[in-house]
Amino acid sequence: EHVLAFWKEAAEGTSISDDSEGVARLIARDPEALLLAERDGELAGTVIAGFDGWRCHLYRLAVHPEHRRRGVATALLRAAEDRFASLGGRRADAMVLDDNALGRHAWEAADYAPEPQWSRWVKHLV
Repeated sequence: EHVLAFWKEAAEGTSISDDSEGVARLIARDPEALLLAERDGELAGTVIAGFDGWRCHLYRLAVHPEHRRRGVATALLRAAEDRFASLGGRRADAMVLDDNALGRHAWEAADYAPEPQWSRWVKHLV
């Protein structure tokens, strides 16, 4: 519940998986995928570093507004990339909202770039 409340305050947009059951399923399936950053005992940032054995996916990179521009996102992405490398991952991708200018800047600063030849195709299962 604490992570969900954090995302409402610090993350852009919402997801169909943003509920207690979704977070519980993530932790049950891959407890090391949800990376948390703390500063002075409080949650400062998150990223989900999911690896399906084939591809490395990054979701929910979020840093609390009071902790931005202090290296939190950089540390989270470094930890995610180290996790992927240890699992044999070769390339990480991130879902970034087109209208999220702050997020796009953060990803670009971390040397990620959009691939214009790809589009995300979605079908909601519930």
